[in-house]
Amino acid sequence: MSRQLFKSTVAVGSMTFISRILGFVRDMLIARIFGVDLATDAFFVAFKIPNFLRRLFTEGAFAHAFVPALADYREQGGNAALKQFVDKTAGTLAVLLVLMTLTGIVVAPVLVRLLAPGFAWQGAQHESAVLMLQIMLPYLCFIALVAFAGSLLNAHGQFVVPAITPAFLNIGMIIGATRLAPLMAEPVTALAWSVVAAGLVQLLFQIPPLMRLGLMPRLRPDFHDAGVKRLINQLAPAIFSVSVTQVNLLLDTLIASFLAVGSVSWLYYSDRLVEFPLGVLGLALGTVILPSLAKHHGSEDPASFSNSLDWGLRLVLLAGLPAMTGLLALAEPVLSTLFQYHEFSADDVHYAAQSLRAYAIGLPAYLLVKVLVPGFTARRDLKTPVRYGIYAMLASLVLNVLAVPLAHAGLALATSLGAVLNAVLLLKKLAQDRVFKPANGWRLFLLRVTLASLAMFISLYYLVDAQCWNLWSPGERVINLLKWIMVGMVVYAATLVLTGLRLRHVMR
Repeated sequence: MSRQLFKSTVAVGSMTFISRILGFVRDMLIARIFGVDLATDAFFVAFKIPNFLRRLFTEGAFAHAFVPALADYREQGGNAALKQFVDKTAGTLAVLLVLMTLTGIVVAPVLVRLLAPGFAWQGAQHESAVLMLQIMLPYLCFIALVAFAGSLLNAHGQFVVPAITPAFLNIGMIIGATRLAPLMAEPVTALAWSVVAAGLVQLLFQIPPLMRLGLMPRLRPDFHDAGVKRLINQLAPAIFSVSVTQVNLLLDTLIASFLAVGSVSWLYYSDRLVEFPLGVLGLALGTVILPSLAKHHGSEDPASFSNSLDWGLRLVLLAGLPAMTGLLALAEPVLSTLFQYHEFSADDVHYAAQSLRAYAIGLPAYLLVKVLVPGFTARRDLKTPVRYGIYAMLASLVLNVLAVPLAHAGLALATSLGAVLNAVLLLKKLAQDRVFKPANGWRLFLLRVTLASLAMFISLYYLVDAQCWNLWSPGERVINLLKWIMVGMVVYAATLVLTGLRLRHVMR
């Protein structure tokens, strides 16, 4: 089972990797074309809502309520009952989404004030953010239905199409920035229109594989169906349980709107870099492990359930700790290589690096939450991760207020510490309930990974001169960054091998 999980995780991770690379290309172009100013701050605030919804729905949160329900229908009622449930859910969801979108367009000014109250006193910036939010809100309909279709495919072992679908958003925004922006009176508005167009393409891309499976839904709204009502009631807690970090990022934006101009953008770019390993590994693991856990729970196989969790946690630490170490050691070089062109200055690199390091501290915790929450939702326990998520969110909010003297970097640190608290509470509860029973060798595994990460950090810290990056051409920056990433990876892998870790220890 671990071997199959590993193969599926690699497949999803590979597709997500492609999407994330395109995302970096997108952000490099945005930084190069639009820079960091009032207009970009307005766009990033408006983009927070559709991007937040994208992360909620397409990065596994929707599946935490839907996949276990699909497993139940398939086990108890067969394909006919499953198809009827899918049709009614799709129709009901579509009606709710249209109503939510129309409501959002009407109350967009209020939403912008809530997200960035600091903009309220800057008329043009506030109006620009409202306009772009209204343009992008129909994306809510598209992306939620994309998540619905993706969950159906994942539940039937089809992981590749849902994993590559997010790439279309990045492609659309790249086209908007390079082709459409020069034609617009307000160039940054082109990005908003490209978001909506990309959402439609993402939805259409799901249709062929659904038709091949015979699961193309017919929209049959039924608000009175017991299964649909139960799913709708579970959606909010399921989404919240795996999205506490995203809520905290919204809070970061809210407070950052009161800080120096550029704070919202610095947080955005640093968050994007942390999202790369989180998306590639965290999304892949969360996507693959949930159907497996739901299957083990349905077949009443607690040993396999625990073993799947154990495997996921080991893989998180094996990849998450060096990813954190790399971001801590190479913050300025990475930001300079990707974004420091034209309008994105050396000062922007300096300030964004502060928040990048603060976000990176919480990276292992973000990844752990992606694996731990399915341990609850696969068993239909939605209350526990929601309760712990609320604790973590409140802790982050308090820390946000206390960290204001540290400016935007303090907000990022507060979010990281909240994620650590959430991961600790979830892991402790699973162990206390004997749902997760650690396999043998955990202490030695942690020692090996910690030593390897420390060796990697020391090597990069003493060998890399971050000051040289400002003097190099773009090509020199890319070559040197790739060189130091390879050096870090070699040091990490060599230390693991020297301390006795082998691939079979991870595959087992």
